[in-house]
Amino acid sequence: MKKRIIACILAISAVCLLASCSNTKTAKLDPKNPTTITVWHYYNGDQQKSFNDLVEKFNQTQGKEEGIVVEASSQGGVKDLESNVLDAADGKVGASEVPNIFAAYSDTAYAIDRKGLVADLSPYFSKKELNQYIESYIEEGRFSNDDSLKIFPIAKSTEIFMINKTDWDKFANATGADIAQLNTLEGVAATAEAYYDWTDSQTPAANDGKAFFGRDAMANYFIIGAKQLGIEIFSLKDGKPVLNFDKEVVKKLWDNYYIPYVKGYFSAFGRFRSDDIKTGNIISFVGSSSGASFFPKEVITDDEDSYPIDMEVYQAPQFEGGEKYAVQQGAGMVVTKASDEEVYASVEFLKWFTNTENNIDFSLASGYLPVTKDGNDRDALNLSEQSDKKTAVIVSAAIETVQDNTLYTTKAFENGTQARDILEYSLSDKATADRKTVEANLKKGMSLKEAVSSFESNENFNDWYNKTLSQLEQLMQ
Repeated sequence: MKKRIIACILAISAVCLLASCSNTKTAKLDPKNPTTITVWHYYNGDQQKSFNDLVEKFNQTQGKEEGIVVEASSQGGVKDLESNVLDAADGKVGASEVPNIFAAYSDTAYAIDRKGLVADLSPYFSKKELNQYIESYIEEGRFSNDDSLKIFPIAKSTEIFMINKTDWDKFANATGADIAQLNTLEGVAATAEAYYDWTDSQTPAANDGKAFFGRDAMANYFIIGAKQLGIEIFSLKDGKPVLNFDKEVVKKLWDNYYIPYVKGYFSAFGRFRSDDIKTGNIISFVGSSSGASFFPKEVITDDEDSYPIDMEVYQAPQFEGGEKYAVQQGAGMVVTKASDEEVYASVEFLKWFTNTENNIDFSLASGYLPVTKDGNDRDALNLSEQSDKKTAVIVSAAIETVQDNTLYTTKAFENGTQARDILEYSLSDKATADRKTVEANLKKGMSLKEAVSSFESNENFNDWYNKTLSQLEQLMQ
């Protein structure tokens, strides 16, 4: 009898293995009475068109066969989407009903989950299915310490370095500047000084050199820069946030952004640094790979003269001698609690959207990164045959970044969005304000050295550091 039982167990196990038995949760759908699911996102322009095209393709194929209809709508920008989701979750007057799926970063997903509205997707995926995705993308969605999956990745991005190659070549041919120096943040700062001096020398006026570099997302500069230097600014211990605003590390971040900024070597004028490329205020920047498609095709100056420019894309510069970390960003999709049919239908759509073929189509049309391991194989992308050249170059550089670095993003915690906002604005706002004072000093006839002397002092750094540390500590309590 015991041998027969063992034989039966082995036979059942063999059948399960051969059939890829998974015990994933399902629901019965009716193609004659389809289940409608709503999706809120923040895609606009070409990204929205690409997303909508794939939604339509799903509705006409697998959705039609299974009985699923997807209705997608853009809520504007990320902040608009976040606000609309929170209003819906709180049942505010005039708010729409909570959608079945919404795009969200971890902090927003965390806030909605605390209201008890987020579905756990783990039961709907086999281990084999999840193994198809890049591990760090899946782990980002596991923030509840119970192995649940609350955010599902459909498209990701990282940061890359973009440069106006046309104007760089003019500078490099005149000075012998080496593009390889831009591999490090220290090299960017040194090159920016040389570029300022060179452009200053082109006119008879003193101290009218141009800025070389800018960056979007200052919070990423802090978080990833610190990680490269061996420090995790925000971490979790026993589910509670821990702050490590190491003064020595932060001073290095200060020296490689604030100091070049107040001297005029770095700058930020428009809403995004791609705007500053277009106006000729800078010729290089670090920004999201998903936004790189907005890199302009020409420079338009104040006197309305314009000239075409070429773009080159590289991995984002890192601290010299630091560990190889790059930012992992891009909102995932959160499924809200609803009927079994609606949650199952939502997951079926997400699985379909992230199969390699569909995910690559979205990637090459939008500039986002595929989320599967197969999708991040550059040979599989057939970059030379698909999409336009600019998007292909962007996606290729982003994939190189994923392959060459450890991707990192902070875990969700209460007040996490506000903590990131402090990092986003505290240093950049101060740098902008102090640069205006420096410019006023220069107009009074001061030399650049005289104009910036008080801003380079340790007292100035210590004052800013202590204020910022205090703000962060209050949020983390």
